[in-house]
Amino acid sequence: MTDQAVQPAGTDDASGGGTREGGSREGEPRGGGGPAGRAAVPAPPGHFTGRECELAQMLADMEKAGLHTLSGRPSPHSRVLLVAGRPGSGRTALAEAFARQASDRFTDGVLRARLTEPGGTPVPTERTARDLLAALGPDPVPAGADEDELTGTLRTELGRRRVLLLLDDVTLPEQVLDLLPDTRDCLVVAVASGPLTGVPDVRPCAVGGLDRDAAVSLLASRAGAPHRTTVDPRSAELVAEACGHLPAALVLAGGWLAARPKLSVADAAKELAQLPHADPLERAFRLVAGSLAKTPARVLRMLALAPDGLVDAHTASSLASCPVAAARQILEEFLRLGLLRTSALAPGCYAVPRCLDPLLRTELAEHEGPDRTVFARARMLERTVRQLRACHAVTEPEGSEARERLALLPRTVRFATRREAREWLEARRPAILAAARLAVAEGGGRLDGLARRLISALARAFDAHRSPEEAAPELYRLHELVLDVAERADLQRERAAALLNLGDLDARTGRHSRALQRYRAALGTARDGDGDEGASRVRSGRDGGPGREGRRAQDHHAAARALESIGSTYEDMGDLERAADWYGRALAHHQTRDAAAAAARLHGRLGAVHTAAGHFGEALREWRASAANFRRLGDAAAHARALAELARVHERAGRPQETVRLCRQALQALRDGEDVRLRAALLLRLADACDRTGDVREGGKHRRAAEELLDAHDLTVRME
Repeated sequence: MTDQAVQPAGTDDASGGGTREGGSREGEPRGGGGPAGRAAVPAPPGHFTGRECELAQMLADMEKAGLHTLSGRPSPHSRVLLVAGRPGSGRTALAEAFARQASDRFTDGVLRARLTEPGGTPVPTERTARDLLAALGPDPVPAGADEDELTGTLRTELGRRRVLLLLDDVTLPEQVLDLLPDTRDCLVVAVASGPLTGVPDVRPCAVGGLDRDAAVSLLASRAGAPHRTTVDPRSAELVAEACGHLPAALVLAGGWLAARPKLSVADAAKELAQLPHADPLERAFRLVAGSLAKTPARVLRMLALAPDGLVDAHTASSLASCPVAAARQILEEFLRLGLLRTSALAPGCYAVPRCLDPLLRTELAEHEGPDRTVFARARMLERTVRQLRACHAVTEPEGSEARERLALLPRTVRFATRREAREWLEARRPAILAAARLAVAEGGGRLDGLARRLISALARAFDAHRSPEEAAPELYRLHELVLDVAERADLQRERAAALLNLGDLDARTGRHSRALQRYRAALGTARDGDGDEGASRVRSGRDGGPGREGRRAQDHHAAARALESIGSTYEDMGDLERAADWYGRALAHHQTRDAAAAAARLHGRLGAVHTAAGHFGEALREWRASAANFRRLGDAAAHARALAELARVHERAGRPQETVRLCRQALQALRDGEDVRLRAALLLRLADACDRTGDVREGGKHRRAAEELLDAHDLTVRME
């Protein structure tokens, strides 16, 4: 039996987010250098022995008709094969072996998701559905979609495909029901500790310990030399019995023997018999953990803090406060001992087996106090922030300030190319997001400052390596985390900024009602900190003196942005009257603070709204004010654009002579070589206006000039 055959539940065979194996009718799966989602890496191949009967049972159950079908009422949902067993029994390895053998029947591949986080917390269904949709690709997942919308979209997408969906670490039946495809062409394989009551058409396969021969064979394969068990078969059977015939425990015992070639299998049996622990997996774990030196032992227990159970040398070094080279050697030793697995999703990383997670957390609680645990997390977050900054800096031009700061970082933190940085970001994305969530959830807000820095660095990295559509779903999550921190720590500027960013993403995806709620909340926060003048007075200092709320300064920039965003949202909704009202409020806000450039822009937005509403008089007044302001500011291009819009209003109002005059003024305002396309558009509008005035010859001249200008510009662009 190989490692793959006995890989305990919770290893990286089934990732925390959606992963995919196989092709697709609608495009290639994302991953590696792809746009989004986890890398679509199949489970590592390997021979599978010791579970042949269970595997044959699952393959037979896949072919059998369900009770609903036999009764003449076939279920509209996918069938569910349940692999039930305790952690460490090899339940995930069995599910993966089945997926490999059955995958050729599912033309659209295998999707994987883990439904439990380290520590035993169920993964929110919204996050699982989003990750599975991202793995399906190629369309980006809508940012800010709620759970019902995401699960509905996922079931619709799966209904068009033949997919095997492998759900690992299921803790509640509802987790399966929410994701169950509405088609018989798909198959769900669920890995859990017990039955899934309420899930229809389930065929269970119970997994316990291996049989005696398979357990001894596994122990021999991990012990380093087969003859160590063949010369003393009775001791090998005693070791297997002490390990409860559980694959994960046998792997640990075999690793302990492999690290001690001078000891016999009888020595291992004696050591295990002396351990008082009743649980076989814990007994094997204590055998290995108790043999470690001081530094490796500390690294081991610190693995409980590894986000999403993913660890590399940098993570281990920062958590345990040891050199990176030493951490790398220790992790390699853990791999040989069976304490870690190589990660198929993140090159150079290791995965902490989920069956060992409770034991590692117990070790951490016994040997590390709460303060030392927080300091360890802080060191890890600080290291991650530096790596994210390097990930962003490599995309900046040579000679920039970001590049200069990048050169000062240690070589092990830097990235040589943009592609290398993107691959690192995509592979580490789930772990970094988990680190951000854990930092925000830290009791007492002790890591709030680092959490904000981490989220900021991650957002900048996403902006640098992804398109806005690809980055939007993850950015939405990050802004929600920032909002949580800001509300807990009473950081009003950060709260207003997070609400505005969330509102922008909601508006971009057409969720106008939610966007308006976000913008109004941001406006209240920016104006007086809480939007409630009475509450602000209540929280003022004693004897009527100014407390913290009374001293809080208004955030004029956020207030202006909120006012304008509300107007923009109403404009998108087609409510032009309300849009004009809110643009007017934003304009008044800027005018009281002598923000001339912003006021000129708001005059233009008001002019556009009035033009769309057919209120040409108001539109002319606003565009004239916009043009005059831009002229005073010396912005020739903006002045010309305002004049062009003014000409367009006259054109719509049926005044071609005024259109001709204003187009000529706009052309005169443009400097030579400035905004070629705007100049060409003005020439074409001027040509049309000349035609309407009866000056067809002049119109033709301007039209030819526009065509020549565009041809020359396109040629220049192609040559560059």
